[in-house]
Amino acid sequence: MYVSVFAQQKQYGLQDVIQLAKDQSPFSKQAETRKENRYWQYRVFRSNYNPQLRLNGTVPAYSKSVSQAPQQDGSFRYTPIEQSNNNLNLGFVQPISFTGGSVSVNSSLQFFRNYNPSDPIFAEQWGGTLLNLRLDQPIFAFNGFRWDRKTEPLRYEESKRSYVEEMESISAVAVNRFFNVLDAQIGLQIAQFNQANNDTIYKIEEGRYNIGTTTKDKLLQAELQLLRSRQDVTQAKINLQIARLQMRSYLGLRDGEDFDLVLPESIPPLYVTVEEALQFAKDYRSDFLAFERRKIEADREVAIARGSRFQMNLIGTFGLNNNGFVLSDIYQDPTQQQTFSLGFNMPILDWGRNQARMQTAIANKKLNDYVIAQDEVDFEQEVITLVRQFEVLLSQIEITKKSDEVAQERYLVSQNRYLIGKIDITNLNIALNEKDTAKRSYLNALRSFWTAYYDLRRLTLYDFSNRRLLYTPED
Repeated sequence: MYVSVFAQQKQYGLQDVIQLAKDQSPFSKQAETRKENRYWQYRVFRSNYNPQLRLNGTVPAYSKSVSQAPQQDGSFRYTPIEQSNNNLNLGFVQPISFTGGSVSVNSSLQFFRNYNPSDPIFAEQWGGTLLNLRLDQPIFAFNGFRWDRKTEPLRYEESKRSYVEEMESISAVAVNRFFNVLDAQIGLQIAQFNQANNDTIYKIEEGRYNIGTTTKDKLLQAELQLLRSRQDVTQAKINLQIARLQMRSYLGLRDGEDFDLVLPESIPPLYVTVEEALQFAKDYRSDFLAFERRKIEADREVAIARGSRFQMNLIGTFGLNNNGFVLSDIYQDPTQQQTFSLGFNMPILDWGRNQARMQTAIANKKLNDYVIAQDEVDFEQEVITLVRQFEVLLSQIEITKKSDEVAQERYLVSQNRYLIGKIDITNLNIALNEKDTAKRSYLNALRSFWTAYYDLRRLTLYDFSNRRLLYTPED
C-alpha cells in the first residue's frame, strides 16, 4: 500500500484535468477562436447572395492650378483654373446566383463649379442620372455562386464538427499529460518507499554483520542498494517537477499551487461494436463531410476549366438622365439612356492550351477520387482497429491490476521471510523489482485505456459510456 506524501495538497482526478483543459487551456481558446472565425467566414458567404446598398462618391473635390493652353498662332497662354467637381452615387446591387450575373439600380448626381469662368452662365452646372437599371450576365461562364452553395455549407458544418473533435483531441492530450504526472508521482512514491525499506534492510544487514551472521559483500550490497534508492528519489523528484510544469503549461494554470493526482481506477461501462462505431463516424465525423466537399471541389475545378474555354458577357442598361444649370433642371423631361453590348473572347488558335487545361482538371479529379477512396478505407480501418483493441485493453487492466496486488503481497511475504532469515537480500530485491514493475504495468494499462477511450470519442463524436452524441447539427 502506497501512502501519498502529498496528502495536504489539492487533488485532481482525470475528469478534473480534462475539464480544466477544455475550459481554460490555450489550445481550447485557439479552438474556440478558429470556430468563431469559421462562423464569420460563413456569414460572409451568406452575405454574398444578399442585396447590397452602397453609397460612393467624391465630395468635396476641389482643385486650383495654372494650365498651359496652346493658341492658334502657336503660342501658349497660361490660364488659372479653380474649380470643383463633385459626384455622388447611390446603388443597389442584387447578385443572381442561379445565372452568375447581377442586376443593379443606380442613381447619381454631379455638380461642377468653375470659379474663373469665361462665361458666367456656365459657372455652375448640374448633371445626374435619375434612374439606371443595369444587367451584367456572363454566358457559358463558370458560376461561382452556384458552386459556393454546394461547398460552403459543407465547409461550415465541417468546421463545427472539427471543433468538437479538437476538444476531444485536447482531452486525449490532457490524458497523456495527466498520466505523465501520475507516473512521476507514483514513481516518487515507489522511490521513497524503496528508500525507506532499503534503509531498514541496510540497518538489519549492518546488525547481522556486527554479530557475524552475514558477510561483508551482503552488507555492501545493501549499502549500494540504499545509495541507488536515494539517487532514485532525487531523480523522481526532478521528473515529477518537470511533468507538473508541462501539465500546468498545457492546462493554463497560473498559480504555483502544488497538486496531487488521483489514480482513475473507475472504468466506465463500455459496449462498442464495430458496426455502431463506423456508423457514428460516417454520420458525424467531419472527415466524411470533407470527403464529400473534396469531391465537389474537384468537380468545381473541372467546371472552371470548362468555363475558361471562351468568354461572353452580356451588358444591358436603361436609364433616365439630364443636366442643367440648377438642380431642379435635372428632374424636368429627363432623356433616356440605353446601352446594350455583347462582348466575347474566343480563342481561334491556342495550340491545345484549353484542351490541356481541361484534361489536367479531369486528371486531378480522378486522382482526387482515388485519394479520397483510400482515405475512407484508412479511416474505417482506424475505427475498426481501435474498437477491437478495447476488449484487449479491458483485459489488460484486469490482469495488471491483479498482478499488482499479487506482486505487492509477494513482496510483503518476501520481506517477512527476509527478516527471519529464510531468504537473502538478492531474492528480496527481485521481489521488490517485480512489485515496482507490476505497479507501472497497471498504470500503463490505465493510460492505454483512457487514451483509446478519448480517441474513440474523437473518431465517432459519440460517448459510448453515457450513450449520447457529442455533437448535433443544431450546435
